[in-house]
Amino acid sequence: MRIARVSVPGVEFPVYGVITGDKIELITGLPWPDISDPVAALNLADVKILAPVIPSKVVCVGKNYADHAKEMGGEVPSEPVIFIKPNTTVIGEGDYIVLPPQSVNVHHEAELAIVIGALAKNVEVDRADEVIFGYTCANDVTARDLQNSDGQWTRSKSFDTFCPLGPWIETDLDPQDLAISCSVNGELRQNGNTNDLVRSAREMVSWISHMMTLLPGDVILTGTPAGVSQIVNGDSVTVTIADIGTLTNPVIVR
Repeated sequence: MRIARVSVPGVEFPVYGVITGDKIELITGLPWPDISDPVAALNLADVKILAPVIPSKVVCVGKNYADHAKEMGGEVPSEPVIFIKPNTTVIGEGDYIVLPPQSVNVHHEAELAIVIGALAKNVEVDRADEVIFGYTCANDVTARDLQNSDGQWTRSKSFDTFCPLGPWIETDLDPQDLAISCSVNGELRQNGNTNDLVRSAREMVSWISHMMTLLPGDVILTGTPAGVSQIVNGDSVTVTIADIGTLTNPVIVR
C-alpha cells in the first residue's frame, strides 16, 4: 500500500491518503496503527505531496555500506555508529535543499528510510516487521567539510532542509534487495543495492530499539552506498529506490 501525506486546497492541515494510480483516497487521522476508511477521493494532481512524516527523531546509521566506508577512508565499525538528525531537517518531494553559508562542500547521500508504525522498545530482529510501518526514500544531506573539521557529525547533518523524505511510504515491501541510486542533474552518482547493507533494516530497528524507544512516525536512515559527491546551487538531486519511487529536490542558496 502506498501512503502519502498531502496538502489539500481549502484544508488547513496536512492529511494522509492511500494512493491508487492517479487517485488518492483521503483518510482521517494518522495511518498507524490502522488505516481508517476513506472519507474522500481526489486526483493526485490536485494535491501537493508533502514529506510523508514529521518524526519525533530521525535516527541515522553511519558507514553501513562497506564501499562507502572505504571511500570515506575508513572501515565498517565493529558496532553500528548512529547519529540523530532533528525533525527540522525534514522536507518533502520538490522542496528546496538550502545550502548553508557555513559550508562550501555539501554532499548528497541516498538512503533507504524505515518508518516506524508502533512503539518499539527492545524489539528482537525476528519481530521487527511488527513495528515497521513501511519504507521511503531519503537523502542524508551532509556538509562534508564541517563533518571533517568538527570531529563529530551533529552540525554537518542538522541544517534545516538536510533530510528530504518521500515521496510516500510503501507498506508492502521487502527491504532486502532493492536497487538504490542517486542522480544529480540526470547524471548517475550513486548506484547500489540494499543487499549490500552491512546490517539490515530489521537488524538496525532491533539494535536501536534496545538503546532508545522508537515512537510511531520515527524514521531510521539505513546508510548510503558509495558515490557521494558535492551538490551546488542550481542542481537537481534525485534519489530512486526500486518499488518505492523517486524523490527529487532542487538545490539553492539563500
